[in-house]
Amino acid sequence: MKTGLALALAVAVAAAIGFFVVACSRGEAGAAPAGTSQAAATPATEAHDHDDATHGDHATVHHAFNDPEKWAKIFDDPSRATWQKPEDVVAALELKPGMTAADLGAGTGYFTAALSHAVGEKGVVLSIDPEPEMVEYLGRRAHREGLANVVPVLALSEDPFLPPGRVDRVLIVDTYHHIEDRQAYFRRVGANLAPGGRVAIVDFHKRPLPVGPPPEAKLEREVVVAEMQRAGFRLAAEPAFLPYQYFLVFEPGLQGESK
Repeated sequence: MKTGLALALAVAVAAAIGFFVVACSRGEAGAAPAGTSQAAATPATEAHDHDDATHGDHATVHHAFNDPEKWAKIFDDPSRATWQKPEDVVAALELKPGMTAADLGAGTGYFTAALSHAVGEKGVVLSIDPEPEMVEYLGRRAHREGLANVVPVLALSEDPFLPPGRVDRVLIVDTYHHIEDRQAYFRRVGANLAPGGRVAIVDFHKRPLPVGPPPEAKLEREVVVAEMQRAGFRLAAEPAFLPYQYFLVFEPGLQGESK
């Protein structure tokens, strides 16, 4: 087993046995964790705390996701598939058998099965989340569904623990707006991509919608594109089949702006 993947497995095992301290995963300095994926899949009427992020980023939403059973009822609601189109989203990533895919902010694992099938038994899916309870839930779900190529990973707010040079695709659904200091964060993500690796960001349009958070807790598409460019990425593709969300696919290609 190569060093990078071994590191990811080690982190997952540490999460399972409770080696990681909960306070550490949330940031000892009080920083909110990089948000659990599917966060904005909640009804538009649900309250979201938000404030301005530091380091020049636009608003970052803070929210706790430490009750997997509660969130599973929301994130995994069967009606969500009519507008989230998970199979189509994963197909658009152009994954091939044997690849490594990271679901960054995996939440309860809404995309886990589709990613698992796409990379096949020789591939790996890193289901990454900063909430220990969610990581434990992801492990139980993978075991229950027989997804042997899924590795739950407990992340830090500032580091998703991607194995260096091994990740072919990073999927970030309804999570980008939760991440602090995004320029530094995504420079770190870009440095860990495999050759030809890409980052896909799916998030809600900043306007009133029947699902998702209120407009003030969202980021405009143009803001995401500009921030990713500053982090050293270029927009490579933009699938347009989702009714409520933008779908932006980035690849490394620009020299990020110096601070």
